[in-house]
Amino acid sequence: MLKIANHYVSKVVCLLLLVEIAILFCAGYLGINIRLMGERHWYANFSNYFPSACVFAAAIIIGMSAVGMYQRNFNENIRTTFLLLVPSFAIALLVLVMIFYFAPKLYLGRGILLLALVLAGLGILIARAVFFKLVESRVLVSQILFLGTSDLVRDCIDTARHNIRNHKYDIVGAIPVVGEDSTVMPGEIIHSADTLFATAGQYNAREIVVAVQNRRGGSLRIQELLECKLKGVHVIDAATFFEREACQIRLDCLQPSWLVFSDGFDQSLMRTFMKRSFDILISAIMLPLLAPVMLGAMFCIWLEDRGPVLYRQERVGKNSKTFLVLKFRSMRTDAEKAGTPQWASSNDPRITRVGNIMRKFRIDELPQLFNVLKGEMSFVGPRPERPFFVKQFGEEILFYNVRHSVKPGITGWAQVRYKYGASKDDAIQKLQYDLYYVKNNSLFLDILILIDTLNVVLFGAGT
Repeated sequence: MLKIANHYVSKVVCLLLLVEIAILFCAGYLGINIRLMGERHWYANFSNYFPSACVFAAAIIIGMSAVGMYQRNFNENIRTTFLLLVPSFAIALLVLVMIFYFAPKLYLGRGILLLALVLAGLGILIARAVFFKLVESRVLVSQILFLGTSDLVRDCIDTARHNIRNHKYDIVGAIPVVGEDSTVMPGEIIHSADTLFATAGQYNAREIVVAVQNRRGGSLRIQELLECKLKGVHVIDAATFFEREACQIRLDCLQPSWLVFSDGFDQSLMRTFMKRSFDILISAIMLPLLAPVMLGAMFCIWLEDRGPVLYRQERVGKNSKTFLVLKFRSMRTDAEKAGTPQWASSNDPRITRVGNIMRKFRIDELPQLFNVLKGEMSFVGPRPERPFFVKQFGEEILFYNVRHSVKPGITGWAQVRYKYGASKDDAIQKLQYDLYYVKNNSLFLDILILIDTLNVVLFGAGT
């Protein structure tokens, strides 16, 4: 895994991305070349289209990212890739239309675009076919060894085996420690009298994950772990493993000292300035573009039951300060006539017909753009909760209030990685993603979340 601006990114995905960027640029370059071939001084004219080829490649990458083509199971087949290329190219064309409108000098004609898209599609399909063959082979497999045999190790092994979007691991096994109950399969336990370094060398393991829950009584084998690290074997703890592989900070293996001494948690003036500038820029762009959608939603809400269009609700923001969040009303006007706050549930009868459509495509959240402009929210951040639930979870869930150290957002890491939450267990799962964002937040991660949000909106994930 690579760490870019504090965010973990798969080396395999980065390699695929770089290859496909090169393919897309060449497709745009050749599309222009073929279309202009035969014209007088065509090569001189073509050299002026270099920026357009770059824009073409960038638009396709945005479209492919928006439909999740860099987050999917890389054991999929070519047919699935082709079916995903269709909506990704449609999104890319919309992006290109907007770019051409604001920058006419980058304009590419319909003939050039058609040729470039055909070449791009063929190039992507060939590249993915080769990539899938590599995934099926053992070229991209890494050997990994675990120290410990507790429930925590069981979770680590499950994550390593099933999180194949990032990497493929060959689980060497788990080495038991004194005084710890075993919950892993007997066939996964390694009984060896050798040192950890010798055991790692025997199984060709290049990484050891320390997942020992009880670290007293010498069970951690510090000297042997130090030997491994000094001799080139990578050593990490379970908390770092989950942060890297699952992009979340697991509460069940988290020590307060880990949060204190680990890197991240950037709250510098530069980061604050960049985030605020980013929020204002995105909101200023989105408001005029989405104005017709917002006006249409307002009319439909009023037409359905003649009730109020906007809904104001108290939420908890940065530093636990409360504010009124704006939303389009998606429930009946008497949704909480009992006076007790409650979550929306699946097929909630309080949701109106218009509200159901708005929630599916997140249209009900659009008025929060004004909260962003006022500085009460950010475009990206943990979703703000109601004071009633914040008080409850703050008392019951460890580190829950850490999420209030940054501004809440219209969308967030938990929203694009986890389904809609309506229980305490869901709140814990989403908190683990929120903690990852608070620790590793950056402009780079914000952009990734916005692209993933488009995927959520298009396919209705997380609703």
